[in-house]
Amino acid sequence: MQTTQSTDGIDVTYERHGEGQPLVLLHGGMAPRAYWTPVVPHLDEYAAVVPQRPGFGTCLDDPAETSHEEILARECAYVAALSDAVDGDPVLFGHSFGGLTAIEAATDADVAAVVAYEPAVLPEPYREEADLADRMARLVEAGDRETAVKRYVEQVLHPDGIEDLDAWLAEWPVWPDCVDLAEEVVRMNRAVEAYRLPDRLDVDVPALVMTGTDGPWFLRESARDVHAALPHSRLVEFDGVSHSGPGEAPERVAAEMDAFARRWSTAD
Repeated sequence: MQTTQSTDGIDVTYERHGEGQPLVLLHGGMAPRAYWTPVVPHLDEYAAVVPQRPGFGTCLDDPAETSHEEILARECAYVAALSDAVDGDPVLFGHSFGGLTAIEAATDADVAAVVAYEPAVLPEPYREEADLADRMARLVEAGDRETAVKRYVEQVLHPDGIEDLDAWLAEWPVWPDCVDLAEEVVRMNRAVEAYRLPDRLDVDVPALVMTGTDGPWFLRESARDVHAALPHSRLVEFDGVSHSGPGEAPERVAAEMDAFARRWSTAD
């Protein structure tokens, strides 16, 4: 593990695997950095940089009163610190909330390209009625953290239902860590529910937006909205893959990311 520090004092701890083009992997709202474990072996031509994200605002003095703008700004600050710590401009590759962070960070940080798998952006009018953060918060306050995180799994990871959710979760290696992140997931959802996608994202580098046919309809729709708002973007849809695309189909996702990287690097 290595540690660096952002300009405003955030300590960023990360793992680095391999050599080559730096590739910063930003995990999503519920998963720890172990989320990328299935993906890293398929990125042997890159220097994969895997940080443990700071906790959706928990590094602020009063996370309970943290606005969504502050959370995203803090997230982007650690990405900027990582970008400065690696040799050369990195590619940012984010999943879900990590995808939103990657896109927002790319507006200011020196990066070579940005890749986002179903970035956590809610389309209108879905965003106006979204209340997952409130429902989760009530459960956390009642002491039922596990059920609170199950509500997230049901809405985002398995929107079409699953026959035995408890059995599925028992086999999911990162599930205990996800329960530990309950408060952070609530804050993340508040940030997502408040975020409004601009008509045009100020990202001048090449971008790849990915989605799967088996994920939530609202994230598939928002992936297209984000693609339309990016000036230099390619959109790829994976048949039969859910919102957990990078962990569920790591070889397919990594191959598409690699093909994209080769395309824009050759164009340069």
